[in-house]
Amino acid sequence: MMRRVSSVEAVRFVMVVLVAVAALSQVHVAEAATCSPTELSPCLAALTSSAPPSGACCNKLRQQRPCLCGYLRDPNLRQYVNSPNAKRIVATCGIPYPRC
Repeated sequence: MMRRVSSVEAVRFVMVVLVAVAALSQVHVAEAATCSPTELSPCLAALTSSAPPSGACCNKLRQQRPCLCGYLRDPNLRQYVNSPNAKRIVATCGIPYPRC
């Protein structure tokens, strides 16, 4: 039986994914992202279901990519970034899963 993920949990997860992806990318100082897990709210539907990520979700993930390792290091967000749905989302968006 699958456990239903709350909206808060989903937003946390998406934020963690973004931080991990962002940390792996080479980001110039001028392109630095403001790390905020709430920026990943467009990914909520994909995180809490089997729905594919939207274009807005993938764009936000790319913007938050420098933040993803920070999200992975956060004990409150780690479980979301490491979830199977988060890994599916980054793969679908063509973003490498971070290695921090």
